[in-house]
Amino acid sequence: MAEQTRISKSTVHRIWHIFGLEPHRQRHFKLSTDPFFVEKVRDIVGLYLNPPENAVVLCVDEKSQIQALELTQPMLPIGLGYVEGVRHDYRRHGTTTLFAALDTARGTVITQCRKRHRHQEYLDFLREFDNNVPSKLDVHVVADNYATYKHPRVKRWLAARPRFHVHFTPTYASWLNQVEIWFNRITLQAIRRGTFRSVKELVEKIDQYVQNSNRYPHPFVWTATACAFTKSKWNLFSASKMFHTGFQ
Repeated sequence: MAEQTRISKSTVHRIWHIFGLEPHRQRHFKLSTDPFFVEKVRDIVGLYLNPPENAVVLCVDEKSQIQALELTQPMLPIGLGYVEGVRHDYRRHGTTTLFAALDTARGTVITQCRKRHRHQEYLDFLREFDNNVPSKLDVHVVADNYATYKHPRVKRWLAARPRFHVHFTPTYASWLNQVEIWFNRITLQAIRRGTFRSVKELVEKIDQYVQNSNRYPHPFVWTATACAFTKSKWNLFSASKMFHTGFQ
């Protein structure tokens, strides 16, 4: 740019800095193609901002293929002038799938770790929080469009329990599901920095984190409103970023 405009490189750098331009960086995104995007967003955001009475809102999803990785050498501690050192290689000891249901009002979670993530495991998980939620309360489930959640056996199970109401997020809009933020927390705080000699150790660490999380729950606070969304696709993308960063 300096060559094309015949100004100095320092001037180009100063202009970029003033306007926050970072041409060396990229951000990937994917716009939802769901024809009912706005309606689904308003429905789910409405559950967050104004939950129905005598009901519980649960954000449900799975984090599959969590690897039990064991570092071949211990980490080197952080010190003056250098960062924490982590050995680049590790041993693999299998995987587990974490099912989680986040209570949006209280911030508590119900979890299960399973070897697989078929509709059978999902049904077992539904039974788990069906037994945990008082029978006098309706259950509003926020879930994405994963085929397992729409399996015929799952549909029949839900149809036989009228207190369950399922709200599917729009396609390519899993960021609307608050449990994704909780998954990010457990990944950063418990899984990614851990070293596990077996899947059992990994599951124990997850269970320990869940117990501590439920002991001091903090619900996420939504700070944006549904009126931010318009029919414009670009405005929808901009609004999606605002919703995603609106959690505290």
